[in-house]
Amino acid sequence: MIRNLKIGSLTLPTNLILAPMAGVTNLPMRIISREQGASLCFTEMVSVNGLVREGKKSFDLVRSTLEDRPLGIQIFGDDPIVMAEGARLVEPYGDLIDINMGCPVRKVISSGAGSALLREPDRIRAILREVRRATRLPLTIKIRAGWSAEEENYLEIGRIAEEEGCDAITLHPRSRAQMFDGQADRSKIAALKRALTIPVIASGDMFTAADIASTLAETGCDGVMVARGALGNPWIFREALQLAAGKEAGTPSQAERFAVALRHLQLFIESEGERVAVREMRKHFSWYAHGVPGAARFRSLVNGLVTSQEMIAALREFFGETGH
Repeated sequence: MIRNLKIGSLTLPTNLILAPMAGVTNLPMRIISREQGASLCFTEMVSVNGLVREGKKSFDLVRSTLEDRPLGIQIFGDDPIVMAEGARLVEPYGDLIDINMGCPVRKVISSGAGSALLREPDRIRAILREVRRATRLPLTIKIRAGWSAEEENYLEIGRIAEEEGCDAITLHPRSRAQMFDGQADRSKIAALKRALTIPVIASGDMFTAADIASTLAETGCDGVMVARGALGNPWIFREALQLAAGKEAGTPSQAERFAVALRHLQLFIESEGERVAVREMRKHFSWYAHGVPGAARFRSLVNGLVTSQEMIAALREFFGETGH
């Protein structure tokens, strides 16, 4: 179940992956996740239009360090030629390129990218053909089951991906119309795995180590990609490894929650400076507090703080740490 995973020329020690998440999977989040057992982490999705126009913000999203490898870079767009150029531009920064064909957000859809592409299989083929020519890095795609329940075409898209030289495919088994409603249908992951020879990676509804274990067992997929389940919970990767080793998946203590949240803040300050770190860590601190008594009051307090010292003091008080 938990085993190494080969994606093209890249061999990962385990098949536990941190998903690309806009506004979340920046360098500090990736480092924290790696320290807890993720073997591959992804950047936030990067606009190829921004890359081609030499937008600094776009290139900032792929900034990395030696400890942040192997790194997957996820790109999005709808023009085959521009997508290929974007892939060429980011190739030096990562170890794998993924194309987002599943994002359901309206802003992305309206540009013709993300899950809008699921309605255009011929465009998907053209994009993959051009990008495959443009890079020697492992190439993957991330998709949903289809645009709607009536337009499910994940098997067709999977076959196109395999024919055009993709090295793996990730499936979130909901339609675009579902957004995040209902439950992810694991049977679709199993069906895709049976249909293809390239690795199939499962995404969707993995909030606990038990979810990871059951997804791997039920679908026969080659790996799992954890998204929302890692928010404030990077220990999900460690717990999955413990479960696979026949051990009890130990939940983090209050002291460990405090220590990891504090390290996350410090990494953010080093990476982006105090002002940006404080602003962005408000949501992360709220996620780290999830399930802990008094979390609602803590979230309200954190959202009004403006310095890192204020945040550290609030964090210390909330988790009952004395500093010794």
